[in-house]
Formats: sequence, structure tokens, C-alpha cells
Amino acid sequence: MNAEETLTQLAKDVAVCTNCVLHESRKKAVAGEGPADAEIMFIGEGPGFHENEQGRPFVGAAGKFLDQLLAQAGVTREDVFIANVVKCRPPGNRDPQPEELEMCDKYLETQIRTINPSIIVTLGRFSMGKFIPGVKITSVHGTMHRVGERFVIPMFHPAAALHQAALKPSILADFANLPDQLNEARKALGKTVISSKRKETASREPEKPQQLNLF
Repeated sequence: MNAEETLTQLAKDVAVCTNCVLHESRKKAVAGEGPADAEIMFIGEGPGFHENEQGRPFVGAAGKFLDQLLAQAGVTREDVFIANVVKCRPPGNRDPQPEELEMCDKYLETQIRTINPSIIVTLGRFSMGKFIPGVKITSVHGTMHRVGERFVIPMFHPAAALHQAALKPSILADFANLPDQLNEARKALGKTVISSKRKETASREPEKPQQLNLF
């Protein structure tokens, strides 16, 4: 199978997975979505209420914020792959349990191997812990780390800004650095460095990222 076929089959497998208790309360599994050759892969924690209803990642309030953050970085959903460490909604949006993370990890590993992104952006502490264990997100957010054949950038989960307005400037600043970090990763991985139009756009609309109507 080619990459697209592999991801399509994985989504079918996830939809009928019964490997952990999360399947008992799910409406729709959320395998993830995006191009099979995405350079940037975002990994969140788990589906929420709206994701469970629609079967798509980041479609609630946090998803709207993520869309605006992506726009600030000069990319769209169509450019990136978005997934979670668990593919079914934890009841009441509780934290994913270790056994649930373990059962879902094979799906995530297949996605990473198939897509082979240059950068993985982890959103929240659970996805960060998979790649950079034993650190606090407040200490490392926005910094790029070489992990195996790619780079990992831990960031706060967009939902955090909905509950803690003080985190919003940090999230905005971290996403603003993403285009330059991608080129850094490309250079280190021997890939073509591409000039970004983000700065030109930012000069025309310098305040737009600050006008997110979410609070």
C-alpha cells in the first residue's frame, strides 16, 4: 500500500477498534486527517465532545483557535496532519490513562512512520511526554528538539488558552516561530529550505493574531 492507502486503512481499523475501554462510550473514533506527505504533524491529546460527534480532530472551540494559529504561521489544515495520542474520547474529557495510551500508540506510530514529517508539534503534556518525557511544558514550550529522524516542538494545547488567558501570548509567540523552525528542520534534515511569506503578511496585519475572539 502507498501512504494514502495505509492511512485510509488505519482509519478503518481505528473506527472498529475495541482494544481499550474508550470504545465503549465513543460515537465516532477520530483517527486524524491531513495529507500523507505533510511536513508538519500536530499531535493533541484526545477527541472532545465535538470531535466525538463529527469524527474529525479539533473541530470545537480549541479547533477554531488552532485554525487561527495555523493561519498566523502561514499554513492551513490542508497543509498539516492532525492527530491525537488517543483516537476515542475519554469520558468527560478526562486525562487518557496509561493503558489507553499504550493501546493507541501503535496507530500513532504507524501514522508517524507513514507520513514521515519533518516536524512534530505536540499539543499538551500527554503528547509531549511521548517524545520528551520527564520535563515540564512550561520549561520547554516552543523549543525545537531533535528526536530520531525528525524534530519535535512541544506547545501548549490550544484549549489551555480558552481556560487560562495568561497562556495566550505564549501560544501566539510559539506558533509565530513555526515557519522559521520548519526551515531550520529542513536544513538539518537535508531538505529544501523554502522562503516564507509570513513576515510580509504579518507586516500588513500586525495585530490580527491578537484579535482572536475567544474570551
